[in-house]
Amino acid sequence: MFASHRLRHPLNANALLRRLSKQAAEKYDYVIVGAGSAGCVLANRLSSDPSKKVLLIEAGRENRWLSLHMPAMCLDNLNSTWYNWKYQGAPEPGLGGRSIKHDRGKTIGGSSSINGMVYIRGHPLDFDGWRQSGCKGWGYADVLPYFKRLESYSGGGDEYRGDSGPLHVERPDTEALTKPLNVAFMKAAEEAGYPISDDLNGYCQEGFGPFEKSIHLGLRESTARSYLKPARQRSNLTVVTRALVERVMTSEQTATGVVYKDKRGQEVTALADQEVILSAGAVGTPHLLMLSGIGAKSELEEHGIEVVADLPGVGANLDDHPDFVMKYRCLQPVTLYEHSKPLACVAAGIEWLLTQKGVCASNHFDVAGCIRSGPGVQYPDLQFTISPIAMEGHSFVPMQEHAFQVHVGLMQTNSKGKISLQNADPATPPQILVNYFQDERDREVMRKGIRLMRELLDQPAFAPYKGEEVFPGKDVVSDEDLDRNLLESTASQWHLTGTARMGSVEDPSTVVDTNGKVHGIEKLRVVDASIMPRVTNANTNSPTIMLAEKLSDAILSIPPLESLPNEFWQHPEYATQQR
Repeated sequence: MFASHRLRHPLNANALLRRLSKQAAEKYDYVIVGAGSAGCVLANRLSSDPSKKVLLIEAGRENRWLSLHMPAMCLDNLNSTWYNWKYQGAPEPGLGGRSIKHDRGKTIGGSSSINGMVYIRGHPLDFDGWRQSGCKGWGYADVLPYFKRLESYSGGGDEYRGDSGPLHVERPDTEALTKPLNVAFMKAAEEAGYPISDDLNGYCQEGFGPFEKSIHLGLRESTARSYLKPARQRSNLTVVTRALVERVMTSEQTATGVVYKDKRGQEVTALADQEVILSAGAVGTPHLLMLSGIGAKSELEEHGIEVVADLPGVGANLDDHPDFVMKYRCLQPVTLYEHSKPLACVAAGIEWLLTQKGVCASNHFDVAGCIRSGPGVQYPDLQFTISPIAMEGHSFVPMQEHAFQVHVGLMQTNSKGKISLQNADPATPPQILVNYFQDERDREVMRKGIRLMRELLDQPAFAPYKGEEVFPGKDVVSDEDLDRNLLESTASQWHLTGTARMGSVEDPSTVVDTNGKVHGIEKLRVVDASIMPRVTNANTNSPTIMLAEKLSDAILSIPPLESLPNEFWQHPEYATQQR
């Protein structure tokens, strides 16, 4: 059982016995690697049976820091490595060799503790596409019951929405929706001929509507708060933080446990009687699989790692949503500029500390548009959002004037990337190559998105507010000029997915089956965004929580919830019309 351990430091006999005794005592039914958006869900659901011992291992710290709970401080989390892996990607050929920073949560709650708190499920046809790609049981009718189960929606429950789940989902209130820039955004969409949807997570995702948030009573609603906190008093749940898992142990093609290094730097073995479950995310999960000998044979052998299972799909199929930001001076003082001044920030912070209300209680993304880039596109492939403050350059420092910015997100990509090993050291991050715009179709859709956004802002509703286009600038019009700006300024929406793709064992590009079980390895499962066959056309936190809810039933051998074949809206003339 301990043959795989290397004694890196001399130990006397008594110390060795104590170490082996400690390791031998660490036996659990389930070992979950990663206390992120999916891992916290699993820890709650699997530990609900008091007879099952569950270990949840997190590489990061407890999420006690103030910025992790105050919604308006979400950008602060992205400047620190205390709670953010802050991976630096490989040089991107489609971005002129520029390297993109990939923010990933490194704390209890994972990325749900540092993200922008946007709650949007994706389009029903995303999930029907999963089903059609070979993932039986993952169509929209199959996943809708789990979306309903996970949420407690402030707008109330109905045939599409849940009202009694662990995760509180907040619909922007009347005050937020009647702010001048939000009103102008929605009115301009109507003037431009786009559909208006009362619920982008309900019957109609296509169009413009309120942008829901994972915020509750002025606090970030991470899975750490909504799922893990209620379960932590259970005696059968153990949570270990600041512990880096180095490999999954296997014997005769069966996962038996994991080896991790604790916060003191000591190597610890945790044995799993029933399953090892990887929920380390689209970067961490394929990295750990490869370190454990599960991946493409040629890559493993290149780094001197013994091959346990030759699965070339590990690390492949990497998806993301590219993001392009446009910035405008505002003709009226209706932005957050005054609130960004030092004394105003202090006053707003004190108000939030005392009441959990005010400007600090929001992420300030209140409305959004999900649109199709052109005729023939079946469902939205672009996402438009507006922020009532603009940042200088590529920084998170506010412009020193009244200004706003709009985001153009490419939500269906054709370019695919890869997570690769740099070496066999678990402490060395893997290489992240997304391959932005390597498929020319992606660049073409982004150019369309920029032009459609300009058209939207040229509507009469924006005339009182829209000043000079600061970036990229009104003279940036041609394909060549737009491409140059895309190359220099495209960023990530931090929605990495797909690197342990779900599908049939007959498909060599897949890594897990439709229950998340790793092909060819018993008692090893993956439950996180890495198993998505294709990224959804929206922010990925909500569908990640959903799939963890659904697979928790599979792990516990509970029959899946009854499917809900609800109707959804699709433009009846999508083949010939853009809107």
